[in-house]
Amino acid sequence: MKPVVLIPARMASSRLPGKPLADLAGKPMVVRVAERAARADAARVVVAADDARILAACGAHGIEAVMTRTDHPTGSDRLAEACALLGLDDAAVVVNVQGDEPLIDPALIDACARLLAERDECVMATAAHAIDSVEEYLNPNVVKVVCDRLGRALTFSRAPLPWWRDGHANGVHRLPEPAPLRHIGLYAYRVGFLRRYPLLQACALEATESLEQLRVLWHGERIAVHVGAGRPGPGVDTPEDLARVRRLFVEGAGLLS
Repeated sequence: MKPVVLIPARMASSRLPGKPLADLAGKPMVVRVAERAARADAARVVVAADDARILAACGAHGIEAVMTRTDHPTGSDRLAEACALLGLDDAAVVVNVQGDEPLIDPALIDACARLLAERDECVMATAAHAIDSVEEYLNPNVVKVVCDRLGRALTFSRAPLPWWRDGHANGVHRLPEPAPLRHIGLYAYRVGFLRRYPLLQACALEATESLEQLRVLWHGERIAVHVGAGRPGPGVDTPEDLARVRRLFVEGAGLLS
């Protein structure tokens, strides 16, 4: 059974208001994201919008979209509503592609969906890649993931994990070995679990780190982690990010096809 790609898109953004409709080489960003996701081996690609303007923009470019509530506390809650609106079966797999990732690698979508299908003991799958600089390792905006021997997440944190006690005794000058893993915010879910997610009690750790996936681990569920060879294309969180991605689209490199 092929997965369904769901793209949560909301107009409210503290750092970049109206982000889903930001122009990227003549098309709204959310449309660019959906077009990239459509290159994956998915049954369908659907935008979960919270504003009629997003719905209209998707319709104008032939992108399937559904209207969801504006008051969802997390993207996972929005996706749970979208699954209900689409009538998806509990056994189906959905992949959450963020609406601000216009350069998402379709192969990464496929890898996460395939990993979840192979791991019956896991309710979710996500992705990571090796960190290659001390600056990135120490950056609290870079989320790290630590895995067990079977490739399942032990924890996620904004802190530099794992902490190399002896190597960092006199300051952090190089990375521990093997290299720490940077978490990539791409998730595959089983629909049955996604329906349960809004009912799970939030936890203090989730609030402290501002990482909703920690709620899943806190409740004893397992998340499989695909470790890729390279880093994904840049996402768009700020006006500066948008300018950089616009330049990439103007420069081409096959991005507009």
